[in-house]
Amino acid sequence: MTRLLQGHGELGSLMRMARLIERAQQHLRDHLPEEVGEHLHVGGYQGGRLTLITDSAVWLTRLRYEQRRLLDLLHQLPGFEAVTGFHFKVRPVRPAKAPVRQVCELPASAADELSSCAADVDDPRLKRALERLASHAERES
Repeated sequence: MTRLLQGHGELGSLMRMARLIERAQQHLRDHLPEEVGEHLHVGGYQGGRLTLITDSAVWLTRLRYEQRRLLDLLHQLPGFEAVTGFHFKVRPVRPAKAPVRQVCELPASAADELSSCAADVDDPRLKRALERLASHAERES
């Protein structure tokens, strides 16, 4: 494992490329305004072009206006002198936030009504569902 992580062996070139991409991403983020940098991700390098990924078209448009400056910044880094341009992509990088869970309180009187309904129901699945719903009531201890 140490051999692989130090860049030796079959995955060495892949590890070196990953480190270069990470260095490029950090360098660009350090030199861009914070509100832009947090939306920038470097996705790869192929054919002299670096792939820049943003999470929305707004940031992509802003990066397009900064292409010349971004290229100059990259040329400051050793190993990136050969970058000739960019591929821009919009992809949500961060997972979507889970919706806020809304908690509703079930009054004890409503739970009593549900329990009495469950007692009169013949369908076992409906009976269990009503009992489970009634069990969510706030009961005084």
